[in-house]
Amino acid sequence: MTTRWLTSEEQRAWRAYIAATHLLEDAIDRQLQQDAGMPHLYYSILANLSEAPDRQLRMTDLAEKSKITRSRLTYAVSRLEKDGLVRRENCKWDGRGSIAALTDEGMAVLERTAPGHVETVRASLFDHLSKEQVGQLEEIFAQVAGALAEGGSRPTPDEVPWRRRSTPPCS
Repeated sequence: MTTRWLTSEEQRAWRAYIAATHLLEDAIDRQLQQDAGMPHLYYSILANLSEAPDRQLRMTDLAEKSKITRSRLTYAVSRLEKDGLVRRENCKWDGRGSIAALTDEGMAVLERTAPGHVETVRASLFDHLSKEQVGQLEEIFAQVAGALAEGGSRPTPDEVPWRRRSTPPCS
């Protein structure tokens, strides 16, 4: 198999993407650590739960939404549960499964932290882009995410834990 090396333009774009994503993630993590004492991943888990019906999701579905492995999610939810922000419950539909539910305290943390989080995202990313560039950014990343979600690149869907088919939601 012949290596398809990046062109000079692709290499510059790739390195700019890597630099920007690392700096953006660092800015978001610093703000969330300062305001809520948690990393971006934990905030994202709380946000995903806040948007779900009854503020709860099956753990496998939460792992998929968060794009993390089940074991990493289990660790994160255990920490959030210890802090009283999330609680785990048995799934009524499937005795082997469990759900994560956002507590009232977890919702209060989100509500208190969200304004600073949004301001950090805006100041770190969107304030530097025109309206047209925001549309282009969405189009570019939607296309990339769609191709990756369909297994259009390595690894295949079967090799990535959060892409595995999950069982139906608890009822």
